[in-house]
Amino acid sequence: MKEFSQKYLTLLTGEFAGINLTRITTPEEFYQKQIIDSVLPQKESKVFRNALEQTKLLVDVGFGGGFPILPLAFTNPDKTFMGFEARAKKAQVVQKIAAALGLTNVFLKHQRLETIDFDQDVVITFKGVGKVSDYLPLLRSNKTLFVFFYKGPNFYELEDIEEMIESNWELIEEKSYDVPGTEGRVLLGFKNRKVLRGTMQTEKIIKFSELL
Repeated sequence: MKEFSQKYLTLLTGEFAGINLTRITTPEEFYQKQIIDSVLPQKESKVFRNALEQTKLLVDVGFGGGFPILPLAFTNPDKTFMGFEARAKKAQVVQKIAAALGLTNVFLKHQRLETIDFDQDVVITFKGVGKVSDYLPLLRSNKTLFVFFYKGPNFYELEDIEEMIESNWELIEEKSYDVPGTEGRVLLGFKNRKVLRGTMQTEKIIKFSELL
């Protein structure tokens, strides 16, 4: 994992430095705050591990510089990873980085979440994005979705999830854990209770299976 981290950082600060995919440029800090932070949920949460084993398919929304999707893909070569990113250039560059790291199980798309109908069971991750209440209502599916948010320790001061878990969603994981060099993390996991219709109207809804 250390070797993977060093190669990743070299790509971000060398060939692809102009894209500004990370502000963390020292090797140890990058390893802890980007690589370890990305993969710890799988180590710390049995719920996360079981969901990923069940679906063998993970979608990461708003992956930015490739976190957590690329470190997770590296540690799970037998599973498929797809990322959605709002900025096309970023999606293209991170796909090149994935190729340079030898990751053949990663597919990165310039895609809006609200246009997708998840027509198969899948794990969905959000790291460093907005509020839970901003994203859960966008999900559309008649299958089982396991949705995990990587949050900071001050999450409960900023957000109220009670409304979200009274109707469409069940809270299946709520776990705090330490990440070296940070104030810690809270992993929140949700599972849909019923068919999800999505709250935004779009001209065309794309079936997730068509993107694989």
